[in-house]
Parts: sequence; structure tokens; C-alpha cells
Amino acid sequence: MSNQKPLAGRTALITGGSRGLGKAMASALAEGGASLALVARDAGKLAETAEEARAQGGTVETFLADVTDEQQVAALQHQVAQRLGTVHILVNNAGINIRKQIHEFTLDEWNRVTNTNLTSVFLLCRAFVPQMKGHGYGRILNLTSIMSHVSIPGRTAYSSTKTALLGLTRALALELAPEGITVVAISPGPFATEMNLPIIQNPEVNSQFISKIPLGRWGRVEEVGALAKFLCTEEAGFITGTDILIDGGWCAQ
Repeated sequence: MSNQKPLAGRTALITGGSRGLGKAMASALAEGGASLALVARDAGKLAETAEEARAQGGTVETFLADVTDEQQVAALQHQVAQRLGTVHILVNNAGINIRKQIHEFTLDEWNRVTNTNLTSVFLLCRAFVPQMKGHGYGRILNLTSIMSHVSIPGRTAYSSTKTALLGLTRALALELAPEGITVVAISPGPFATEMNLPIIQNPEVNSQFISKIPLGRWGRVEEVGALAKFLCTEEAGFITGTDILIDGGWCAQ
């Protein structure tokens, strides 16, 4: 892209913005010229991410909030408006994974995964979509997973929520298309993030995972950042209601 700051004048809100894929997307969008509202529950990690994003030259504000809590999301909407104005880009990245056999799950654990991976997206979209309308531009990126296309044992809660998020993405894309707001899901495969440390730190399981990836390596978080940045540009304005796999070929098998 010839424009080195294609997102100049845009404000992006990223949930789960303190680490992993959220941190990488924050850096990429800041590099693209966007102002950032970074949301997470870890103040220390959030401050680190904000400092790195500011090094790209952009405006970055941080917000501590539990995005599964309706009242906190409502408060977040007002706080962001006061400090940054209108949000043009919403990146729903917050997510958790509890790895258990289904009979081992408690209802509280099941609800925690559902509330974080799915209900939070509903709450954020309900809060921020109204202000995104009327500009002829808007981007909503929902971080799904290859586990919404395929699965493995011990992922019942995670796969269920991520698959449901694909349905939300499609329906919302149709709902918002007349406004020029696109809604796209990104389905990462195996990426070297903190969520996957239990696998990475187990040599046997790690080796098994890598053997299933046609490209033969874990994904780099910067690769998701670059994709997110592109999807927020004007050049990506005809991409909506779909899911983009970034998985090293995993789901092609």
C-alpha cells in the first residue's frame, strides 16, 4: 500500500489488548496511523503494550475493564468517547480456553468460556456499533479460531463459542453492510501465544502439534497483526461476512 499511514484519523478499540495477538494487532494498527483504545484486565501488561504502540507515533489510551460485564462495558463506552471520541474499528480479541473433557467441566467454567469468547462480543458490538454508523466506514474484526472449523478432544467449550462467533460475524455483516461497516472473522491456527504455553512447554505435545502444521512451525503473532491492519484499510472494503484462516495450512488437510 502506498499510503504509509492508511488508518490515520481512525480510532481502534482492541479487547484483550495487553498480550499475544491483541498486542501484535495494537502495534500493527498504531503503525498504520490509528489511535488506540486498549482494553484488558492486567494493568501492568496493558501499560507495556501501550508504551510499545506509542513508539509507533500514535495516540494510545488504556482502559481496565471486564468485557463480560454489562455495566463495565457501558462505562467503557462512555470513557472511550470522552478520551478518544468515535470508535471506527472494533477488534474483539478477548478470549480464553479451558482444556477439559466435557464431563470434567463445571457449569461455571463453561459459562466463563462462553461469556468471554461470545457474550463479550455481543456486549461490545451493542455498545459501539451505534456510534460507528453514519460515517460510510467501519471495521469489526472478530478473532475466532481454526477450532471453529475443525476441533480436537478437550475443546468442547472453546470450539462451541468460536463456531457461534462465526454465525454472529455473518449475521452482523449483513446487518451493517448498508452502513459501509464490514465485519470479518480471523481464524488463527497455532500461534505462539501465552494461551498456548501449556502445549509449547510440553515437548511431546508441541512436537505433535508442529507435525500437523504443513508449514512446519508455529505462527508469528506479527502475521495476524499485518492481516488485521490490511482488513482495516480502504482496500479491504469489499471483504465482509467471511472468515479468514491464517493457520499454516492446518485446515487444508
